[in-house]
Amino acid sequence: MQRITTKLLQPVEWQSGARCVEVDPEIFFPERGGSSKAARAVCELCDVRADCLEYALNNKEQFGIWGGTSERERRRIRKERARRKLRAAS
Repeated sequence: MQRITTKLLQPVEWQSGARCVEVDPEIFFPERGGSSKAARAVCELCDVRADCLEYALNNKEQFGIWGGTSERERRRIRKERARRKLRAAS
C-alpha cells in the first residue's frame, strides 16, 4: 500500500525560487548510466539547493537529481544521519 498525502503533492514555497523551473525537467532524470552534469550545473548555482536536498531526503525521493545529489548520494546522507542520531542517543 502506497502512502500519498495531499501535502506532498502541493508545491512547496522554495520551489518558486529554484533554478530548475527554467530548464527542461528531463535533465534531472538521466537514463541509467547517463550524465547528470547538466542537472548538477543548474543545482550548483541554485539559491534553494539546500531546501531541495532536504525535501528529497525527508520525502525519500528515489529518482533524479535533487539538490545536486543522486539517489546513491542521498542514500549515503540518510545512512550517515541515522548513524549520527544513533551515536548521539548512546
